[in-house]
Amino acid sequence: MLGPTASGKTALSLALAREFGGEVVNCDSVAMYREFDIGTAKPTVDERAVVPHHLVDFVDPLGNVSAGEYARQARHVIREISARGRLPIVSGGTGLYLRALLDGLFAGPQRSEELRDRLRERSAERGSNYLHRVLRRLDPVASARIHAHDVPKLIRAIEVCLAARRPMTELWQASREPLTGFRILRIGLNPEREALYARINDRAAEMFDEGLIAETEALRAKYGDNARPLSSLGYKQATQFLRGELDRELALRAAQQAHRNYAKRQMTWFRREPEVAWVDGFGNNLETQRSAAIFVRSRM
Repeated sequence: MLGPTASGKTALSLALAREFGGEVVNCDSVAMYREFDIGTAKPTVDERAVVPHHLVDFVDPLGNVSAGEYARQARHVIREISARGRLPIVSGGTGLYLRALLDGLFAGPQRSEELRDRLRERSAERGSNYLHRVLRRLDPVASARIHAHDVPKLIRAIEVCLAARRPMTELWQASREPLTGFRILRIGLNPEREALYARINDRAAEMFDEGLIAETEALRAKYGDNARPLSSLGYKQATQFLRGELDRELALRAAQQAHRNYAKRQMTWFRREPEVAWVDGFGNNLETQRSAAIFVRSRM
């Protein structure tokens, strides 16, 4: 189950799980973290009580789960679900993690903190566009897939290219191990853009009204600024408000804009996924749920 943020993936995955005896496997990189609740829009406690959910709230706020580690754990979980005679339903909007799960990741070179520090310094001095230009020279294919402002991914891609002395894309194609033993159905939600943006704006406003700033303040007091999800959408803007960099209204507008930009990047990524059955509308729409169920039933 894939689609942009706020498209209703949770609602649709719950509907399909009830219809076909399924269990949901989270594929949202921020919803994996404990204590980050309001800003993640993760399934509620009541929703998780109705349908079993996996890989939600299983990472410490100071921890880190790479795409490769997620793929390893998710593959273990879906095999367990299948062994119980249930249907694994992977749902989320983190495209890299989904690709790692389905297609596998290459065993890249080890991290070099020295190189990473140098690249971070260059990024701070010259801007993230500088790193994007460097990657474009080393691996044009990878640079086309990584956003110019996604500094962590740019740094990792450059690190891999330099350590391996060849483009990261070549390593990926040569050594990835796709998921086997399952028939994979990709269902994508495709709501109309203006309606999606309106829903994104409303949801961001609800997060602020429901206490996102207070939650962020408590998390910063407990963990400092070291918890990785504090840099994610919503939490980043709430942190800027708490630092006095933005007033509440500007922080909300920045969060809304960041979520809209993210939705656009998600759709660009997901359009490259093969054999996606795109369903119009939002996942909580009954007609959308019926269309998705008909598609699944036709493939069973």
